[in-house]
Amino acid sequence: MTESPTQNVPESVLEAYGLRDAALSPITSGWINHTLLVELGSTRFVLQRLHPAFAGRVNQDIDAITRHLDGSDVQVPRVVPTRDGELWVEAERPWRLLTFVEGETIDTLDNSARAHSAGAMAGRFHRAVADLEHTFSFTRLGAHDTAAHLAKLRRVREQDFADPPSAEIEPLCDAILDYDLPELLPVATRIVHGDLKATNLLFDGDRAVALLDLDTLAHGTVPIDLGDALRSWCNTPGEASPEAFFDAETFSAAIAGYASSVRGWLPREEVRAVVAATETIALELSARFAADVYEDAYFGFDASRFSCRREHNLARTHAQLSLARSIGAQRAQLLSVIDALGL
Repeated sequence: MTESPTQNVPESVLEAYGLRDAALSPITSGWINHTLLVELGSTRFVLQRLHPAFAGRVNQDIDAITRHLDGSDVQVPRVVPTRDGELWVEAERPWRLLTFVEGETIDTLDNSARAHSAGAMAGRFHRAVADLEHTFSFTRLGAHDTAAHLAKLRRVREQDFADPPSAEIEPLCDAILDYDLPELLPVATRIVHGDLKATNLLFDGDRAVALLDLDTLAHGTVPIDLGDALRSWCNTPGEASPEAFFDAETFSAAIAGYASSVRGWLPREEVRAVVAATETIALELSARFAADVYEDAYFGFDASRFSCRREHNLARTHAQLSLARSIGAQRAQLLSVIDALGL
């Protein structure tokens, strides 16, 4: 029997937001938060139960930064307060309501126009928050601490599991831990999105119209933030495809779009550092997926394609390692694309 979406929504949440008469249906494009589309009359919202990795106070940061973006050319969902003016409801886990933003979610940027527009959107966001001084109420420490993720992978593969994973993961772990990463040069710390993958942008045709999933807002660096975006945008076969590779044509379009938004503001050195950061993030993500093959606890999985979380994570580990290798083989070419922009 199929479970109704409302069965997992506590009464206190429905009451706090006045949603007892609302129609709820699942949104399955994300892998972390439990997300529902809310239809209340002619108005739509998004209701989310946050993953245990996020505390309710993350909504204070989202509220502050989205208020700062009011009037800018960056559209984002806003936190909807409860009837009592609270930004979330605690009901075993934090729940929140967001404004609904119209647009299409896509898994991959399948043409240069979309890649250029996505890059321009990321640049507009970075520039729009550059003048904001904000002390974060919640930050996921170590979200892009590559050394820490590699160290965790070393630890978990030494643990004894009652239900150990397939031995297929072992050579992948060896390859990840032996990988020779490029040097990441120090750059300025800024407010960044933290998870600019393709599915966290909304499109109207080929035009990027909004940014989603703001739980990862934090202080960080532009190269890592944009690198995380590019490892998603330029992997046209998809996150879990064994044929994953880094598409230089998509990169060229995306970095040109980004440059169109940050020219005259962001130093050229920060944009050049994106190449090394993209390779680093791909390897980091392969380590995170590999660790979850062992722990079988964090990432969601696509039940229509994989029998379990471990199977999906194993495929994603393969794909991200392949992607890192593809970027490494093209380092010089990708840097020449940036240099040709004349930043």
